[in-house]
Amino acid sequence: MRVELSEVTLDVEVSGQGPAVLLVHGFPDSHHLWRHQVPALTAAGYTCVAPTLRGFGASGRPEGGAAAYHPAKHVGDLLELLARLEIDRVHLVGHDWGSGMVQGLARVIPDRMASLTILSVGHAASILGAGWEQKQRSWYMLLFQLEGVAEEWLRRDDFANFREMLGEHPDAEAIVEQLRAPGALTAALNVYRAGLPADVQFGPAQPVPPLPGPVMGVWSTGDRFLTEQSMTGTGKHVDGTWRYERMEEAGHWLQLDQPDRVNALLLDFLAENPIG
Repeated sequence: MRVELSEVTLDVEVSGQGPAVLLVHGFPDSHHLWRHQVPALTAAGYTCVAPTLRGFGASGRPEGGAAAYHPAKHVGDLLELLARLEIDRVHLVGHDWGSGMVQGLARVIPDRMASLTILSVGHAASILGAGWEQKQRSWYMLLFQLEGVAEEWLRRDDFANFREMLGEHPDAEAIVEQLRAPGALTAALNVYRAGLPADVQFGPAQPVPPLPGPVMGVWSTGDRFLTEQSMTGTGKHVDGTWRYERMEEAGHWLQLDQPDRVNALLLDFLAENPIG
């Protein structure tokens, strides 16, 4: 369905009946990322709300440069989406940049959050403080700051470099096709330009508020972009209960590589923290 918000129209999948679960994807995906989780959650009696973020997939691409894609803009979209759907209490689930978005949303509406599940990407302070190995793995984040240069490098030789970055992603070809549309690649990259500029990545550490619990963090051993320390360190930045799960034999897109395991973890964690 198409949901028209104040600044952008989002492509949103809504299904099921029962307590609400908001599923938020990251770069460079869409709500299609959750195609294995939605059936399992709806079968267990949950309502799933899976939006495609502004600048991605079939959702709108507002003008205004990188500033229009600041994480705060995405959080505002999600907050407005919940209001449009008349959802009060909600379980929050996010992957990659979507993890950052639901963390921001949790800080805004802690009294309305039943639980917070973050996949692959932990608390910002944990990532930025995870040491040299994490900085090496994050090399592409600096490249993405260079507007025009990054786009040219990713598109070169029919997106060969982008395909290599996506690596094991099962949807690599479909993602590349979506990013061929005029303005699509720049819109997707703008979340890095607005949310993680170079001075944030390599400048003095800035205080980042803690997360309200309960929080479950899930990291996969085959993740080429994020170290385990970047997730496990999140526990020091949670006010409330913290649960960590380490997933073997899965890459960065763990919900596609090991859907049954991810589904089991989600169902267990949501059952532990029911919406009253």
